[in-house]
Amino acid sequence: MSFKYAVVLTGGIATGKSTVAKIFESYGFTIIDADKTAHKILEKHHEKIAVLFGEKYVHNGMVDRKALGGLIFANKDEKLRLENLLHPLIFEEIKEQTFKLDKLKRPYLVDIPLFFESNRYPIKESIVVYVPQKVQLERLMVRDQTTETLAQQRINAQLNIEEKKQRATYLIDNQGDMNELQQHCAKVKDKIIANHKGK
Repeated sequence: MSFKYAVVLTGGIATGKSTVAKIFESYGFTIIDADKTAHKILEKHHEKIAVLFGEKYVHNGMVDRKALGGLIFANKDEKLRLENLLHPLIFEEIKEQTFKLDKLKRPYLVDIPLFFESNRYPIKESIVVYVPQKVQLERLMVRDQTTETLAQQRINAQLNIEEKKQRATYLIDNQGDMNELQQHCAKVKDKIIANHKGK
């Protein structure tokens, strides 16, 4: 059975999921990264990308992810076309990985930024990494050296962070410093281990 010991790690863009993933990795948790899986699949199917969106988005067999991102975050129809191609392929790849990990009978994390949006993964528990949208916007602008308009477009392409907060099994508030974040992660880690005992 796939996904039995899986816990989703999700949140909004620029809320700090990658940092939380590294902290959980240091606890010995295996992390399946949906974004990394997506990048591999994107490159593998670069010819389909060229057909769907045009040759200008592929150079020397490599997808220009920045240019493609600019297109899909500004156009919902194009975003949907890309998702219809990639999401089933990503799901099958992740399912295969979880099938192997479930045999170890211990919890692991699946980092899926669009977990709630896709409604595709049969995973019951979720960690949501949270900051208010104002902080999210500020961090994204600094991180990507982008304008407020472009940063807001990328945030708007995801489910509102407040909605994700409400749906969380475990919430990690990342408004403080690294020390506070590590304390939040340690508490959630203990709860997850306790909840998976005897599964």
